Amino acid sequence: MKIGNIDLGERPLFLAPMEDVTDASFRFVCKEFGADMMYTEFISSDGLIRDARKSLAKLVTYDYEAPIGIQIYGNIPEAMVDAAKMAEQAAEIAGGHGADIVDINFGCPVNKIARRGAGSGMMREPDKMVEITKMVVDAVKLPVTVKTRLGWDENSKIIVELAERLQDVGIRALTIHGRTRSQMYTGQADWTLIGKVRENPRMHIPIIGNGDITSPEKAKEAFDRYGVDGIMIGRATFGHPWIFREIRHYLDTGELLPPMSVSDRVALAKRHLARSLELKGDKVGILEMRRHLSCYFKGLPDFKETRLKLVTLTDPSELYSTLDYIADRWSDAIPVNANVYGV
Repeated sequence: MKIGNIDLGERPLFLAPMEDVTDASFRFVCKEFGADMMYTEFISSDGLIRDARKSLAKLVTYDYEAPIGIQIYGNIPEAMVDAAKMAEQAAEIAGGHGADIVDINFGCPVNKIARRGAGSGMMREPDKMVEITKMVVDAVKLPVTVKTRLGWDENSKIIVELAERLQDVGIRALTIHGRTRSQMYTGQADWTLIGKVRENPRMHIPIIGNGDITSPEKAKEAFDRYGVDGIMIGRATFGHPWIFREIRHYLDTGELLPPMSVSDRVALAKRHLARSLELKGDKVGILEMRRHLSCYFKGLPDFKETRLKLVTLTDPSELYSTLDYIADRWSDAIPVNANVYGV
């Protein structure tokens, strides 16, 4: 599969952009476990053009992450064009590797974004969505991709026609989450419509499927049954970034890997913590690791008191000591592959 000149190989695995989750330290461990393509957290176009510190910080990427996409969102065409240009120039603006792809978020369903017409709110204005996409494609030299949903609600699943229109204005790949905006993350993702887009003889760009990929078996079914070119994994990576390794092994061999041991999870948590501290300093690095640390050990018996330490300690040395204690105390436990979303 190729996006422009970027060759991602056969059946690539993508890490979905998730606000406050897929920061640089989390991307570090996902890449380690075999994510073929990753994206930054989605970045507000308004924040970028106003030089908001938090938005600019999200432009920073690293060479080992390549190829990586910078994802932007918004509903004002001119702001989206300016933000796309800034994403293309991320290496000059913010340092680091920069962007290999500019991705447009037309899929985020949260109220604060969708209700003001951005993210999946754009599903109610498909003409404007196509207009913004064309303007961005024309404004940058990097490949432009789009992530979106099936439609706004059950009565407006417009994705088959919309996919053609987005392709016709020049996007190089399309990611489809198999839910409407109204569904948010409830119910089951409808992969049949994703399959219909892939089967459409007019479509010639890669189609990436997203939604409810929570196991190697489901990943294989997505490729085999619906014919997608790649799959994107989101919530199932939270507390379980090694899912990329598990899926790749299953696709290649047909065999399931055993669950990751507690000692290996501790080693992973230490690497993740160290990277977070390196990038963000002790205070912010610890605060932003709390959402990850306890999830690495979700499902361990009699873990409540230790979990509380993981989400309250503020000293790095105490956190590392607690992780060592976990490795010793639960060395014989059989871990479960569970994450905070319960999927």
